[in-house]
Amino acid sequence: MDDFWSRIAGNLTDRAQGPMNFRFVLQPVVASIFGVLSGLRDAKAHRPPYLWTLLVNSAHRGDMIKDGWKSVGKVFIVALVFDVIYQIVVLRFVYSGEALIVGFVLTIAPYVILRGLVNRLTPGK
Repeated sequence: MDDFWSRIAGNLTDRAQGPMNFRFVLQPVVASIFGVLSGLRDAKAHRPPYLWTLLVNSAHRGDMIKDGWKSVGKVFIVALVFDVIYQIVVLRFVYSGEALIVGFVLTIAPYVILRGLVNRLTPGK
């Protein structure tokens, strides 16, 4: 089991230094732009912060997830594709769990965090 976690940690850290490392800047920036735009829309519509409402209010959770996916879903898919290409070129094997981790960290996390922050910090709600 220790070898499993060591391999994952090693593979994930190697991605930042290997080929295609530009995506570690480009994909979070694109996801952040979508998060800011969605946060501004939320503030204009007087909606509560995205992540908090997603976690606490189960009544509209499905609609909120669909709305978030429409905004950042394509960027997430591109992150997965780029990571699979990286894995094929460098590792000669595809680890789907690692691709999901990388996709989440590079796209979903910045989107969700910035969407809520921008909504919360936008004056004149």
